[in-house]
Amino acid sequence: MANDASDLMNDVVRTQTENMATLFGALMPASGKPDPDAAVQWAKIAARMQSLWTDYQVEQIGKVTDSPPHYADPVKWIATAEAVFRQLPLATPQVQQDIWDEVIALVNTVSGQFGFGPGGAAGPADEPELPRRDRRFADPKWQRQPFFALLHQLYLLLGEKVMRLAEAVEDVEPARKAQLVFAARAMVDALSPANFPLTNPVALDRATETNGESLLRGFENMLNDLRKGQLTHTQPGAFVLGENIAVTPGKVVYETPLFQLIQYTPTTDKVLKTPLVIFPPWINRFYILDLNAKKSFVRWAVEQGVTVFMVSWKSADPSMAGMVWDDYIQAQIEAIDHVRDRLGVPSVHTIGYCVAGTTLAATLAVLARKGEADKVASATFFTAQVDFEEAGDLKNFIDDQQIETLGTLSPEGYLDGRYLAATFNLLRGNDLVWNYVEKNYLKGEDYPAFDLLHWNGDVTNLPARWHRDYLRDLYRDNRLVVADSLSACGVPIDLHRIATPVYVQAGREDHIAPPASVWKLTRYLSGPWTFLLAGSGHIAGVVNPPSSGKYGYWTNAGTPETLQDFIAGAEEHAGSWWPHWREWLGGLDPAQVPARGKRKPGGRGDKAIEDAPGRYVSTR
Repeated sequence: MANDASDLMNDVVRTQTENMATLFGALMPASGKPDPDAAVQWAKIAARMQSLWTDYQVEQIGKVTDSPPHYADPVKWIATAEAVFRQLPLATPQVQQDIWDEVIALVNTVSGQFGFGPGGAAGPADEPELPRRDRRFADPKWQRQPFFALLHQLYLLLGEKVMRLAEAVEDVEPARKAQLVFAARAMVDALSPANFPLTNPVALDRATETNGESLLRGFENMLNDLRKGQLTHTQPGAFVLGENIAVTPGKVVYETPLFQLIQYTPTTDKVLKTPLVIFPPWINRFYILDLNAKKSFVRWAVEQGVTVFMVSWKSADPSMAGMVWDDYIQAQIEAIDHVRDRLGVPSVHTIGYCVAGTTLAATLAVLARKGEADKVASATFFTAQVDFEEAGDLKNFIDDQQIETLGTLSPEGYLDGRYLAATFNLLRGNDLVWNYVEKNYLKGEDYPAFDLLHWNGDVTNLPARWHRDYLRDLYRDNRLVVADSLSACGVPIDLHRIATPVYVQAGREDHIAPPASVWKLTRYLSGPWTFLLAGSGHIAGVVNPPSSGKYGYWTNAGTPETLQDFIAGAEEHAGSWWPHWREWLGGLDPAQVPARGKRKPGGRGDKAIEDAPGRYVSTR
């Protein structure tokens, strides 16, 4: 057994040495003479990279910047790794022996695939059958050479062991254990050999094939991201607001220091009498619901004869430092009142997406307490939470220390949206961080022109005080579901007072607002409600137009008491859930009116502020 492992390790060392030599242009050809052209080319690549790095350093001289955030500082990642390891029983002799035994067994299993030792006496296999599979290592180059085969197999084995040890930790509070498991997963993902140039055979081959140009392009991509302080996901300049994204025709008809109100131009002769006001998340840009003609919920709703208004939140700046919970609730009430007055209707339908749905629930409770609940004819919640006991992976970022840290990141009174973007990206690190590190840094690939990724990176700043209060009062202390524990607009908040008809949509695979958490909203309502479970997650589960024919959804006509009951008795439906929602909306009040007068924004006698999508959506 020892000889088998030794033979394989010798091959590993030899292969890695050859790969490093190839990368730096020092390989000796068959003739035994160095290739002068290759040496010159690699010298040029090295010189250009050094020049780029020098230019970047010169740019940074004199810039006044705070310390980089935890997730952007490699030294702090190492500290995180050390903190994780300290909490795991890795020093226990039995654990070490178990790991060593599994490592030796794996080395011998892999060695047999390449003709080493008794198990491989017949010679190396044409297609090695390795014991562990992972899509990060799906390229055949990870299987063809012993070094890379063993490397990624050992990584997967050790990653499994770390995760099992983390999940088995006892005598720790559940919240702390969840943080430990999350940190362990983040650390394991970050240490993948796919994330480093000398241990990624695909990146090495690309560097050789392009004579180093891929490394140069990747280095440029990395420096550009360092300059802007944010990971790039999509081709810069590919999307322009109002031209090829957020293009549904409409006008900005109202404006405050906190939001603009967009009214979209009708495309039908008649429309529902009761208009719709959409409150998008104030941590994102509203056009997730208006990406393009095929994906736009806004355009689709307009085509279904609905008068649609959209709130476009302003990205925070120093002038908004004092804004709090009350301001966003009052803003929603102000938008509702303006639409009612503008169109001369007694009430409006509403939609609240994600965190704006949380605020909408508070708004409904405030209106109910004030005796003004009839201003809202219905409320639809897209992946929104009010009970944060089971709020998903985001809770791993919310404890006293991390909430206080936000204060040091926002000296001007607002939190830079790039910090929030990085947080959400870390929730799906392999998909939204390391995948792009490999493709765009290590392999120097061009970025795709993808509207959803463009939106994901179009960050919004938040008032720091409001953000900290939100995390502390809702996520950490779960006070919104405690009757009269919180107040807004001068009255206590009690969700049990909400008698408005409600439609609750949850995403079956949502990791930001898990369906079990979204379901809990139904437990605090005193009026009629409809719950729908959509396929996919936080974004695709919502943005699922009928034309796509994707995912499907589940309904239950009974009276389930739990999400498990709902699922057990649910009926599955193919395709988009949007028509189901529209049917529900029309069932509340099917009355229609002609689409004229102020139903057409910007017409005669109706002075609009500007064309949609407005200024606020592009402010930083």
